[in-house]
Parts: sequence; structure tokens; C-alpha cells
Amino acid sequence: MPNRRDILKKGALALGVSAALPSFGFNILTGRPRPESEMILGHGDYQYKLVRDWAQMSSTRNPILNCHEMVMDSKGRLIMIGDHTDNNILIFDKSGKLLDYWGTSFPGGHGLTLSKEGEEDFLFLTDSGWFLDRHGKMIHHNGRVTKTTLDGHVLFDIGHPQTIGIYEPGDYFCPTEVAVGPNGDIYVADGYGMDYIIQYNSKGEYIRHWGGKNPEDPNYKLANAHGVTIDYRDPDNPLVVCSSRGQNAYKFFTLDGKYVRTLKLPNMWVCRAVFDEQNLYAGVCWSKPEGGTFNWKEHTGFVTVLEGDQVVSNPGGTAPNYEDGVLLPTYQLPEKPILHGHDVCIDEDKNLYVCQWNANKTPPLKLERI
Repeated sequence: MPNRRDILKKGALALGVSAALPSFGFNILTGRPRPESEMILGHGDYQYKLVRDWAQMSSTRNPILNCHEMVMDSKGRLIMIGDHTDNNILIFDKSGKLLDYWGTSFPGGHGLTLSKEGEEDFLFLTDSGWFLDRHGKMIHHNGRVTKTTLDGHVLFDIGHPQTIGIYEPGDYFCPTEVAVGPNGDIYVADGYGMDYIIQYNSKGEYIRHWGGKNPEDPNYKLANAHGVTIDYRDPDNPLVVCSSRGQNAYKFFTLDGKYVRTLKLPNMWVCRAVFDEQNLYAGVCWSKPEGGTFNWKEHTGFVTVLEGDQVVSNPGGTAPNYEDGVLLPTYQLPEKPILHGHDVCIDEDKNLYVCQWNANKTPPLKLERI
């Protein structure tokens, strides 16, 4: 039996409309303007209906400042971290119902990583050490990496790297993300501090670090090392993937920190790489407007989807365009359906849940796959 995606494609082709073209703002079957509740984003095989009111929650009882990251646990629950200390952690089912919330001590709540250890799930929470106060002023405090149970019981913290002699007095430690390797090693991205990737063992004991703002080898340079993930797409050769946002790129390293390659994504200030099967998904926090200049205070984000290293869809952005095999710059759609793509979570039906930074205190969006 054909599914809905096949029906939409056939209908579009019958009307002479390429299924690869974005259908933002109009119905591809009727050509009439599409109401916001039916807004379709994306390109080709990766098109999505935008669901703004997915999260069923009270902004008074469970206030939000910024939605930063989301993961799905072994029970199919969607767990989100934000920086409001009334409820740093919000837990939803896939219908958007709020199931639980906890956390009051992470004012810079930023990174959230699920660690599967045997039959149990654990969380790594990353407090970046920075947050916007109610007046829009950036405030700094000490960054923090914490391992917890799913209900918030703290197991251990990883302290400031100065305590083990790898940072000098006065060096900022502002961690943004954690990845957990196949043997349990912990990789911390100091994306708002010194731009190092710091590797610890499963107990939080230091092993090595690499990267930084100005290493001798430019391949190791990381400019805003915002995200870090383990790429298991080649199970015999897992890699550490670091987002170097200031370079509009991902950099791939071996598990012991040796440089492998760089994937450039022009005009995309990409957050962490999220892998699902052979695909890479990412929130794009910012892009430069066409003919304009970069401004981190502006709403210029979207989401990108890659099959392997090939960009195939940009929900909230312009269609991917390659010239002689080189990706050309992508831009946010003028209607700004997504303000900032800070993280993406994928469920088993290939729906996307998009966390947004600086998005007027709104909960995550759902992009329903069609």
C-alpha cells in the first residue's frame, strides 16, 4: 500500500511540480496558500509538516528560557535540557505530553547526552557557564559536566581542567557538549571556552586533549567547538565528530584524537551532528543572510539533513545546491519558520524534534515526516 509520502510525490509530479522543490507556504496539490498549521518544510525525500504546538505544557508552571538539546531514551521518552532553573530537564512522550521535570542547579543548561550502559540509561548534563539573564545580558559562571540517572540523581561531576593542570589560571572552562565512546570514554567539548576536546575515561579521569583555537596544525583548529558526537556509521572505525561552528564545518578525529578529515557546510553554523542510520542531521544555529553579514543576535537558523556527506534537505532553509560537486551556501527562508536550529532529535518514525535557542521562550518544534 503506498504511503502518504508516495501519494504526495505522485500528486506533485502529476501537476508538473518537482517533488524535490520545497513546498513551503503553499499546498503542492492545489497551489493555494497553505495555513501555518500545514506548513511543509524541506526538500526531496525529507519533507516535514511543521507542528508548532506539539509540546503540551504550561509556560507558567514549566517556564522555558532556551531549549538547547533533546535525546530519546530506551523507553521512547523525549528528554530536553534548557537553562531555566525551575525545570532544567523536561521529559515528554512523543505526543508532546509532559511526563516529568526536574533540575534546578544548571543555569547554563546546554548539552544533553544519553549514555546506554548495559540495560540502563544515564545522562550527561553540560552547563556551559553562560546564560542570558532576563535583560538579555550574558552572565558567566563556572562550567560543569555532570553524570546523572534519568530521574536526576547525580553520580559525579567533572571539574575545571585547571585542577588537573591542563588549563592555566584564568582560562575559561565553558563546556557545551559531551560524547561517550564505545569503551565508555567521555569526550567533553569546551566550545565556549578554550575550544579543546578533552578526553576522560568512564570514571572522569583525564586521558588527553586536542584542538584549541590556534594549534600548530590548522587541521586541529576548532573555532567554537560547539558539539561532539561519536560517528558509528562504520562500526569498525568509529570517529569523534566535532562541530567547528566558526568554520562552518565538522571535523572528524579518531578515538584517540588524530585528525581524519573536514566536512565543510558553507554558511551553516552547525551544532552537534546527530546520526540516524547513515544520515547526519543537525541544527543550524545561524547563517548569514544573502548579501548580508553575520549577526549572532539575529534569527537566521534552520535544520540540515545529509545522506552520508551529501546535503539532501534543509528544513527552514533554501534547497541544497551543488556546483561541480561543491556545496553552495544555504540561506534561511525569508519567512523564518525556524529561528535557530540548536539541536535535532529523531524518533523511530523519522519525525524531527527541533530545540531552539533564543526563540522567544518557546518549547521544541515537531517536524512530522511526510
